[in-house]
Amino acid sequence: MNDRQQDLLKTIISQYIKTAQPVSSNFITQAGEFELSSATIRNEMADLEEQGYIYHPHTSAGRVPTEKGYQFFVDNFLAQGKISKKQQDFLDKIISQFKKFEPQAAKELAKGISEFCNGAVFVAFSDSDFYYTGISNLFSQPEFAEQKVVYNLSRVIDHLDQVINKIFKDINSQVEVSVGSQNRFAKDCSSVVIKYQLKNQAGLLGILGPVRMDYQNNFSLVKYGQELINKLEI
Repeated sequence: MNDRQQDLLKTIISQYIKTAQPVSSNFITQAGEFELSSATIRNEMADLEEQGYIYHPHTSAGRVPTEKGYQFFVDNFLAQGKISKKQQDFLDKIISQFKKFEPQAAKELAKGISEFCNGAVFVAFSDSDFYYTGISNLFSQPEFAEQKVVYNLSRVIDHLDQVINKIFKDINSQVEVSVGSQNRFAKDCSSVVIKYQLKNQAGLLGILGPVRMDYQNNFSLVKYGQELINKLEI
């Protein structure tokens, strides 16, 4: 994939994450980000489709990212970016209520993070003790309009403890992003998970969302959440 195609793929994915609507060559041309003709953009999009990074829904003139496309985005475009000042101030205020670490601090932080992501947020205190919030965020996404998808995800949530038990020791202090079929929670979703560490006490903080999740935002949110928890005293 050449640099121009990479930039184009990044634009397509970023726009689709925002709107959940297929992205057309006309939209990209009108956006003015690329000094390219419509024909050139169409050709580049056709190449990206042939390589398997995007696909063309039958009922639309636009393109939609494939799992391979999202994986490329995660592998190449995620940065150690900061969350917005609004997000930071909101989460700082939540954690400032607690002088020492306690499960309630992590639970309240999870609730706060759920305000800024389109998924469910969970925090695990051990491999069998966990809390989750924001399920309505998840089911409100257009991907979960199909009854079968909702049913499959509901089963995952019912057995969340089993998955957490399996991954608890595998996750480390770096953010782990798992896309679609690579996600150990559910193939219809993606997850962003990190481990926090307070002396001899460790736990997990994560977001479970659609494959069309805002990876950069969620990556930055769990990273900042980890930093806030790690600063608390035992």
